[in-house]
Amino acid sequence: MSRLHVVHTTSFHYASPVTASYNEARMTPLSQPGQAVLESRLDVSPMTWSHDYRDYWGTAVTAFEVLVPHESLQLTAEHRIEVTDRPAPRPPCSWDTLASAELRDQLAEFLADTTTTAAPAEVAELAARARHGREPLDAAAAICDLLRSEVEYVPGTTSAHTPASEAWAARSGVCQDMAHLAAGALRSVGLPARYVSGYLYPRGDGAVGETLVGESHAWIEWWAGDWHPYDPTNRTRAGQHHVVLARGRSYDDVPPLRGIYAGASTQDLDVRVRITRES
Repeated sequence: MSRLHVVHTTSFHYASPVTASYNEARMTPLSQPGQAVLESRLDVSPMTWSHDYRDYWGTAVTAFEVLVPHESLQLTAEHRIEVTDRPAPRPPCSWDTLASAELRDQLAEFLADTTTTAAPAEVAELAARARHGREPLDAAAAICDLLRSEVEYVPGTTSAHTPASEAWAARSGVCQDMAHLAAGALRSVGLPARYVSGYLYPRGDGAVGETLVGESHAWIEWWAGDWHPYDPTNRTRAGQHHVVLARGRSYDDVPPLRGIYAGASTQDLDVRVRITRES
């Protein structure tokens, strides 16, 4: 068990005053088995109005607007989360279960591709080869690891909305590309998969009380009798170093901040994540 203190700051500075902005923030962690949110707050400055709700995917959303001229906008999300090992999953299922009409109907949204997760033909072929002779649980991990061995982690080569096909063609990308590629590959062989956004505590040996530069991170969960969290970027099961913020079909369902504004055409963006292990 570990208790993490996360401070996530996002700052916008505009070239000239913005007259109005309308936004949605998905920056509040979920309480779930293995993850208890002890404290959570989201401060926005300036702000005129806000409303909290849960979206279709179950993510906590803060909608807010700023209706006064402003040259900067700052969001500070601060959380304390207790993270433990996830409960043991239910027994794995067979390919026959995954192919059943009832299951495919229930999990249809996590079997359908999006523009960013659609698997290129080469990726689908690789996934089919990895599936051969393996049960779903083992096949899923093998597919993720094979993809990761082909794609180099290179920051700055893609954006959050880059299609998986482009990251695959370049054989480079970052965590959201790995997650998009893995989700598309798993779906191509009949394994339901969903995209997860959150935070990653960056060091296994971080000392209690030490504040580290953390990361916004992305990984996946596949369904093989139960949902199994897996971090394809780091080739490991997502566990006590991962804090879940949101789930969806792809990044487009879970962006930390989405909005529009009227005014300046240019802006400077600064994002910082600090994570302290408190116990």
